[in-house]
Amino acid sequence: MKPRLVIIGNGMAGARLLEELVEHEAGSHAITVFGAEPHGNYNRIMLSPVLAGEKTVAEIMLNPREWYARHDIALHLGDPVVTIDRERREVTSRAGVTVPYDQLVLATGSRPWLPEIPGIDLAGVGGFRDLADVEFLRTRLSDPRPVVILGGGLLGLEAAAGLAGHGVDVTVVHRNPVLMNRQLDDEAAAILRQELAARGVRFVLDAQANAIEGVARAEAVRLDDGRRLPASTVLFTIGIQPEISLAQVAGLDCGRGIRVDEQLRSDDPAIYALGECIEHRGRTYGLVAPIWDQARVLADVLTTGQGHYRDRLTSTRLKVTGIDVFSAGRIDPEPGDHCLRLRDPQQGIYKKLILRDDNVVGAVLVGDVADGGWYFDLLEDHGNVRTFRDRLLFGKHFCEPDDALTPSHDSPTENAA
Repeated sequence: MKPRLVIIGNGMAGARLLEELVEHEAGSHAITVFGAEPHGNYNRIMLSPVLAGEKTVAEIMLNPREWYARHDIALHLGDPVVTIDRERREVTSRAGVTVPYDQLVLATGSRPWLPEIPGIDLAGVGGFRDLADVEFLRTRLSDPRPVVILGGGLLGLEAAAGLAGHGVDVTVVHRNPVLMNRQLDDEAAAILRQELAARGVRFVLDAQANAIEGVARAEAVRLDDGRRLPASTVLFTIGIQPEISLAQVAGLDCGRGIRVDEQLRSDDPAIYALGECIEHRGRTYGLVAPIWDQARVLADVLTTGQGHYRDRLTSTRLKVTGIDVFSAGRIDPEPGDHCLRLRDPQQGIYKKLILRDDNVVGAVLVGDVADGGWYFDLLEDHGNVRTFRDRLLFGKHFCEPDDALTPSHDSPTENAA
């Protein structure tokens, strides 16, 4: 009899695990999947292009229902699991479907972090995490009333650009004076702000909301400095929280996320977890590359009992209409580091490389990110650049070929999951 595997979550982490399992050992498990959303699996990274009108919902779907059926995977959509009976080893969904398991995987993802401020429960206030959020925002495209986005990180800026591209009055409020301050330095952020402002996005920096005003629905955002920004829609993109409520009720060990070991196993030996819901060595996750690594490792563990997950370096890439940004490693030099910079204000190009002992330890690119993957390889593999250091800013094409210094494997260019 095949071991019974139940996966809770049909998002990018859960679905990637399924793909890895099918590739590893098709038919090795009797698999059942529960998804909270009524849709099939889709590429969450592409939500912003859908909002911008550059992609359709159909184009970002990854695995249709037929794919699950072809691989004998039982699929329950729009029916989240509400209880886990660890003693009996079975799960029960909201619709009352009960399924036993030998192995259980939690891939419950995350939810937008919403601060506890007055008005947070008003209509028109929410996040930007799934297709339902995109559909709601698309209904706002013909509404002349303004939108305020709280959070000037990757997700907030992509949402702002998508809305502004449709002529929506949108303002981004960011509590730091630098946009994408975890990925960009001051100069790169200033270029990005200028480009987005030219597309109609307004910014209020070094400020944050302390209340949402309104009666039945949002009418304005009150900032901590007393300013009032009119808004009928308020989006919070200031962070995410691992979705661990189901795990907590089941009594699993949780911190910020579901605590897992190097084999992505919880403190219950029959229950595993991966993706944005986990905490591994004190770290939680919100980018794609580590989650892909986790899926590959967990597929090995479930099929062979082998495999260990290790964190590795990731990069960030933002792409909105006409704007490219890439970042990896350090964004500001430390004592002993050396910076190389290239600026072309007319073309909107800025490149900054941080070196330490002739090794790349950081890269920030705006406008021209074609060599981002190559710089990332050099950074990850500690490739010594001494022989072509003077041409490094001009990219791989202008540097001396050296197989030992030019890794050829693909780098995990990142977006938010």
